[in-house]
Amino acid sequence: MPPTITGPIFNKAVEQSAVMSLARRVPLSVNAQTAIPVPMDIPTADWVAEGGVKPAAQVGVGVKLMTGKKVALLVPVSDEVVMSNPGGLYEQLQQDLPTAIARAFDYAAIAGKSIRTGGAGPFADYLALTPNTVALGTTAQGSGGIYADLVTAVGKVVDNNYDMTGWAADPRLQVDAMLATDTQGRPLLNTPANAADNQSSLLGWPAYFNKGVSGRYWRAGDSVQTLTITGTPTGGGIVIGSGGNSLQVAYNAAASTVQTGIQAWGGIYAAVTVSGSAGGPYTITFPAITSNVAPEAAPFTVISNSLTGGTNPKATIAST
Repeated sequence: MPPTITGPIFNKAVEQSAVMSLARRVPLSVNAQTAIPVPMDIPTADWVAEGGVKPAAQVGVGVKLMTGKKVALLVPVSDEVVMSNPGGLYEQLQQDLPTAIARAFDYAAIAGKSIRTGGAGPFADYLALTPNTVALGTTAQGSGGIYADLVTAVGKVVDNNYDMTGWAADPRLQVDAMLATDTQGRPLLNTPANAADNQSSLLGWPAYFNKGVSGRYWRAGDSVQTLTITGTPTGGGIVIGSGGNSLQVAYNAAASTVQTGIQAWGGIYAAVTVSGSAGGPYTITFPAITSNVAPEAAPFTVISNSLTGGTNPKATIAST
């Protein structure tokens, strides 16, 4: 895509990301480490007479080494769609891709995980490593309810000698905050004035809302992929992959064997079911989520060049 299209995509990703909206921006090298100066404390000034000796600051400056990370996404589009309405296609991509980038960044920065697979993310340091936590909804209504929980969270920041600068939250917190009342039914928190823009304020600090903060999404229906082996092989096997995981099975493996191997990957794969006859077709299903939320169903790939016998045996995977 031309720079006139890609430029706004990255600009909007910064605006939609709760973490990037709050964080200090530092230019990084893509291929090398960048040393970022970090003051260890605020220097202390003092009073002096006219022409007197000025006090020297006793504050040191540390260095934080940072390495740039790359986030990517391929969107397959047919030639027919591109030729029929290129303007409309680019406009839609400018709406969807910033959201995808922002969610991936927020989930990695906060939870330290990949939002696509649930596996480890790119960052060694992330917010979930902190020992300072507050569970919202644990304080009784008569003692302040969620309002007291939020104030307690601010206290955790201040007590550790940090400055409170804002909130990064899942959009569901907006609803919880607006429903919070005292024992007389009076609202404890004002309705956010511009909640539709994913930006608001909470207890006087700016608040930014993004689903990437929690990394959880509703999946209303089953996500189904079908693995088919053709050519009637008589030996060899296939390698099934997804999210950096791989599983090697025989050409005539039972569906239960494939299911056990995939579930052993853990994370979002723990709930996967596989049905079908030995040797396929195998129906691989990420079940619908109705009482909870989960990351996106990950696509599978298959390598079949070790199949033997038969007539041009191969394996393919298709979403249904």
